Amino acid sequence: MSSSDLPAVTDRPPRPVFLVSDGTGITAETFAHSILTQFEMRFRLIRLPFVDSVDKAYEAASRINEVERVEGVRPIVFTTLVNSKANAIVTRTRGLVLDMFQKFIEPLEHELELKSTHAIGRFHQNADSDAYKNRIEAINFSLAHDDGQSDKNLESADVILVGVSRSGKTPTSLYLALQYGVKAANYPLIPDDFERGRLPSTLTHFKHKLFGLSINPTRLSEIRNERRPGSKYASIENCRYEVNEAEAMMRREGIKWLSSTHKSIEEIATTILQEVRLERDGY
Repeated sequence: MSSSDLPAVTDRPPRPVFLVSDGTGITAETFAHSILTQFEMRFRLIRLPFVDSVDKAYEAASRINEVERVEGVRPIVFTTLVNSKANAIVTRTRGLVLDMFQKFIEPLEHELELKSTHAIGRFHQNADSDAYKNRIEAINFSLAHDDGQSDKNLESADVILVGVSRSGKTPTSLYLALQYGVKAANYPLIPDDFERGRLPSTLTHFKHKLFGLSINPTRLSEIRNERRPGSKYASIENCRYEVNEAEAMMRREGIKWLSSTHKSIEEIATTILQEVRLERDGY
């Protein structure tokens, strides 16, 4: 069948997708999201976490087969099951089973000449590790230093995000903390700063830690109107003024920056990690 023979995307009901895991399913969902976003069609996610026994595997298999029978379409199944017996049960269902461990763990065992631990939920057993504790500490730091509410211990910050209000500083700070253990503070640039023509005095000692976020004025106005409709704060004229002044200040101060308008939080965070050279251990 050629691509021209396929039904239009809008003509297809959402395809059922099962995420089967012996733990929380975060790994399976992240992987599935990365793959499925490559296809311009709708999917319905059905999460089956904590399938950590043979009995639960039979229950999962029954649900997969029932969906196939009722909907008349083959479900897509992403699995991260360590237990070989449980995995075999799910694999024998009438779904298209994409076994992440079989695809990646077995080739790595061969290449590394080392057997994997095959430990259920191993990724989530690291709550006592230094890396986990660092992430929790970074999250607390980012929350305490959100939107310039505290200037204490800024010397401990790995990065300080600056930009106008609603340009994406807070979600980026929290993502950096949660995913990478980065202590990210964020500080808003406001009209008072533009009138003075210089950075807030709190930040002048930490210029080497600054990274700027900007945004398209029209998009900024839309976001602000959701929060404070009809206000001067949200007006397109004010948004243009603040964005122009903020970008001028960042150029003048030699601060690296990017526009968040068409970038995801993941893309922004990755760029920041590269630009400010924040090296982080893996696992």
